[in-house]
Amino acid sequence: MTNSDTGRVALVAGGSGIVGHSVAMELERQAWRVRTLARRPIAGIETITEDLANRDAIAAALRPASDTTHLFYAALSPDPNLSVEAERNGHMLGNLLDGLNTVGAPLGRVVSYEGFKIYGIHIGANVRTPARESDPPHMPPNIYLSQRAQLRARASKASWDNVALIPDVVVGDIFGNPMNIALVVGVFAELSRELGIPLRFPGTDKAYQQLVQFTDAGLLARASAWAATEEKVSGEAFNITNADVFRWERMWEDIARHLGLDVAPPVPLKLAQHMADKGPVWKGIADRHGLVQPDLSKLVGWPFGDFIFHTVSDVISNVNKIYEFGFKERMDSTKSLIAAIDSLKRQKVLP
Repeated sequence: MTNSDTGRVALVAGGSGIVGHSVAMELERQAWRVRTLARRPIAGIETITEDLANRDAIAAALRPASDTTHLFYAALSPDPNLSVEAERNGHMLGNLLDGLNTVGAPLGRVVSYEGFKIYGIHIGANVRTPARESDPPHMPPNIYLSQRAQLRARASKASWDNVALIPDVVVGDIFGNPMNIALVVGVFAELSRELGIPLRFPGTDKAYQQLVQFTDAGLLARASAWAATEEKVSGEAFNITNADVFRWERMWEDIARHLGLDVAPPVPLKLAQHMADKGPVWKGIADRHGLVQPDLSKLVGWPFGDFIFHTVSDVISNVNKIYEFGFKERMDSTKSLIAAIDSLKRQKVLP
């Protein structure tokens, strides 16, 4: 645990994920005392590794976190069955809140993370854009509706309040997380280079031309610290993106130019199937360049790429609300993705 002059003690659930890791690093930079709750220990940060689904064990595991003042909830346990996913993840959040209550933590605020799925895009909804935080919910199950229910059930008796942040595709530079678009693009690009072919967008022509958005992990982390400490945001939910929109048609050319690759028209692939035979190719690249992960199956979540690259409707969040409440940072999404890819290269995740 780091030293702190702020009196703020954070517990970051999901600390090894693309959101949680960035939040933990940002809070440390801002002189918070930080612990994480994660599937594996995180270098340099005190980590609790208990399974949040284990209600009976979680309170005992949280005894070292009895001084927690702020919870940042970025834990996720995905499942292809939406009902199972919603129920499991709702209970995980509930178990953690109850565990912190049991150990007497002086919890003052919970910052929770949702996603554009709250608007139903994952089940085929033609989401009205720009999507607003006040838009009505869809018929459950939905993981975020389940988590909201857990928070609501405890709110009247709780010492804490809740602020929800709603990013979209989060761009970061960690590996080991299946939902990392920088890794999907970076690995796909290097496989293309190795095979001597141009960088061809692996989605449909329509997806190539839709307006979409990113949320930079660092920007989200700074918004998280703001959301945790700004009094007037109590009980609110905020869309949070880089505040620009782009078409892959332009972004793809920029990425290819940065990586020194040619481009050619899209060829729609099911990456989860089409890249299944590329393990030996990647191992050759990894061995030659001394990369940290030679096993392609452990490095990239191709199904996540399939979801992103086959989006056929605009994906735009209205971010006016968070601006009006005082968080005004924005970022160039192309620069965000290039910076993440470059960082993965420096870490020897990519060649």
